Amino acid sequence: MIDDKDEGARTGPGAAANDAGDAAAAELPDEGVPASVDERLAVAEAELGETKDRLLRALAETENVRRRLQRERDDAGKYAVAGFAKDLLSAVDNLRRALEAMPEAEIKDSRTQGLREGVAATERELLGAFERHGLKRIDPKGERFDHNFHQAIFEAERPDLPAGTIVEVLQPGYVLHDRLLRPAMVGVAKGGAKADSDAAA
Repeated sequence: MIDDKDEGARTGPGAAANDAGDAAAAELPDEGVPASVDERLAVAEAELGETKDRLLRALAETENVRRRLQRERDDAGKYAVAGFAKDLLSAVDNLRRALEAMPEAEIKDSRTQGLREGVAATERELLGAFERHGLKRIDPKGERFDHNFHQAIFEAERPDLPAGTIVEVLQPGYVLHDRLLRPAMVGVAKGGAKADSDAAA
């Protein structure tokens, strides 16, 4: 036997409203949820593509950071001695000045000769140590002037030389691996008839 109250609850105004909501829900699928398998697959493939793109970008960025750090580490190893080597350049210059102040032809006694040989040996040892650590001397007399490695201190009239030829090295320069540590201070020929004829040719 069915209770009239239960029947009324099922058939009353509330039941009608529930039936109307169910019908509307059936006609309108939930917003944002694809209605078919193909649409769901397309959305999943798009999301996968975006994820793959982000992953590739992150991998590329990581590789760039790794290469930059490797380059910085290599540079630190190559150029770590730059400051120390630069401080030693004046000592090498002084050794060279001492040798030039004692020309071998003018030495008369064995003590002075021994002193000169000792200074020369010290200079050779120091320059050898420089070479072993990638520090090379620039002594460009007779070469063409190059503003990347040379600093012109004066110009000299030399009609027999092409303009821009280095005629005197006042102070040698130094390069650490491929980086300029100190430019060579030089005197440069202005050039004369020979230089003009070369330019005309």
